[in-house]
Amino acid sequence: MLAEFATFLTAERDVSEHTLRAYLGDLKDLSRYGSTVGLSSPGDLDLNVLRAWLARQYAMGRSRATLARRTAAARTFTRWLYRRGVLPSDPGPLLGTPKRTRDLPTVLAQDEVGRLLDKMDVTGPIGLRDLAILEVLYGAGLRVSELCGLDIDDVDTARKTVRVFGKGDKERTVPLGEPALRAVGDWLRAGRPDLVTEDSGPALFLGVRGGRLHPTSARRIVHRRIAEVGEVPDLAPHGLRHTAATHLLEGGADLRSVQEILGHASLQTTQLYTHVSVERLKQVHRQAHPRGVAD
Repeated sequence: MLAEFATFLTAERDVSEHTLRAYLGDLKDLSRYGSTVGLSSPGDLDLNVLRAWLARQYAMGRSRATLARRTAAARTFTRWLYRRGVLPSDPGPLLGTPKRTRDLPTVLAQDEVGRLLDKMDVTGPIGLRDLAILEVLYGAGLRVSELCGLDIDDVDTARKTVRVFGKGDKERTVPLGEPALRAVGDWLRAGRPDLVTEDSGPALFLGVRGGRLHPTSARRIVHRRIAEVGEVPDLAPHGLRHTAATHLLEGGADLRSVQEILGHASLQTTQLYTHVSVERLKQVHRQAHPRGVAD
């Protein structure tokens, strides 16, 4: 039944690959727990079982973020089961949601970004591709799925913009600076032709076998390139997005503009980065001012 639910999530809810894997993992854990308390099928799920499962997760020390996601996964699953007639009623709405605490994201300082991008080995087509990937991730503040979904025609060199299809297939246009445009141009001219195959299609970024670059591969590329350069804290692709947002705000960009660039549906999500900027300002003040902010 989980396979059918996975098809529903993909086809009708349009969830990301990451969310799909997380939800299925959560529900497999629920299934294992259910078998220990005598449940023989999903039709046996009720509010008491769900609450006991979540209480067990809490007792095991799961983070609030994990508990919140597992609650969301259970709610989505029970609603689906109810609509299919598997459950006589939907217990999901009666589940309490643990309040998720939002940790401040890790970001790079501007000089660290400079060291990363300036010291990368750009030898050969792979080097040109990887530099373009990091420049676009940071320069446009993209999600890794958005980066991998880019086609060649999405980059408008004349207007210095990139067309992005974000969550829910929502389209937005994001400015792209000269370093990113230059890196993309070098990749298209001297790198991509060496990797292109009949499977490449219009994809902007390609894997080593010529197909469209996969988000998992893009994540590995970012981690590897940071490790090769050294002197820079390890960061996932989303960390470069966090970094871009923080640097925009530090440079004087208004919150609404940053929201549009990042493609956030809610301004509240963007506001997280204002706290990052304040913390960084405190750090600078603490280090540079004779009566700096105390720890």
